Amino acid sequence: MAGWTLVKVALLSDCYPPRLGGIERQVHDLAHHLAAAGHEVEVFTATTGPHDERHGVRTVEEDGVVVHRMAIPLPIGLPVNPFAPREVRRRLEAGRFDVAHAHLGVVSPFATDLVRTALSAGLPVAATVHCVIDRSAPLFRLAGHLGRWARRGVALGAVSSMAAGRVRAAAGDVEVGVLNNGIDAAWWAPGPDVAPRDPAAGVHVVTAMRLVRRKRPLALLGALHEARRLLDPAVPLRATLAGEGPQRRAMEGYLRARGMGWVSMPGRLDREGLRALHHSGDVYVSTARLEAFGIAALEARAAGVPVVAPRGTGVDDVVTDGVDGLLAASDEGVAAAVARLAADADLRTGMREHLRTHPPRQDWAATVAATLAEYRRAGAPG
Repeated sequence: MAGWTLVKVALLSDCYPPRLGGIERQVHDLAHHLAAAGHEVEVFTATTGPHDERHGVRTVEEDGVVVHRMAIPLPIGLPVNPFAPREVRRRLEAGRFDVAHAHLGVVSPFATDLVRTALSAGLPVAATVHCVIDRSAPLFRLAGHLGRWARRGVALGAVSSMAAGRVRAAAGDVEVGVLNNGIDAAWWAPGPDVAPRDPAAGVHVVTAMRLVRRKRPLALLGALHEARRLLDPAVPLRATLAGEGPQRRAMEGYLRARGMGWVSMPGRLDREGLRALHHSGDVYVSTARLEAFGIAALEARAAGVPVVAPRGTGVDDVVTDGVDGLLAASDEGVAAAVARLAADADLRTGMREHLRTHPPRQDWAATVAATLAEYRRAGAPG
């Protein structure tokens, strides 16, 4: 990347593909976009490889990304290895790395251990928190490691402004940067192959999420039910909820009990399927309140769909209220916002035009540049 010194990066993460999840996907994509920009990237993870690689097996992915699979045999493939630090330190020292970058969730024993390992090896360290520190805040304050890291020069960061505020509260009076997740905005954007909308098909509300309590899928169904009640019966409304998880049965019961046959649940969709879903959508909706970032909302935004979501989550970094979506203070507000957009074709059209001409700033080129800036803040060459 022009203007930046090329660096050798060690990405430290409990989880990595083939495991599925937000951190896994972001670490993988960051590794490959850094490599595509000319940087050397090696990943250290406690996740078993696609062919059961573990015990420090070293594999090479496309773009030359090296992956050190430090997994050990544990029930259900838990990504934990308390024996890894000594060998990882040896590899970090032998590899002549310029910086280490740890990626942390609510529980990240492997990456947490490796922050200390990288510091003991004399490396500059960046540590990005991908979760919302909520009920676990007292434990983080009691452990005190975030504040200690910052005082040792670690560039502490989080994936959104809201998440960074929670990290700052848990770590004490220390600097916490914001490093948004990245996206291939051009890939998600609608192209000439996207068919024009058929007004007779009705307003299509879409969403994608894991069907788990933390994402509040039943609250989402409640908001859709209320939006339908608020909306003129003459306005046809349909909704598609993509995703799988343990809340599915309860959601199906909710839909049957309320006669919400206009809501479909096709299950988990791959990226191509999600892209097609968003391109058919008129409104994207979420009721999740513990969204550290909101990558699904960002994908919908990049696909040209106005977003409705609660205010005060990571989605605040993605959506400007009244410009490319609507942010609400409550579930009732989310329902009212969905009804408002469904009823106002001109408002939807204006937002879609803004989205078409203003792609999200979290494109991978900008995210890689912001990541390198974090490395410089940690003390790496820049």
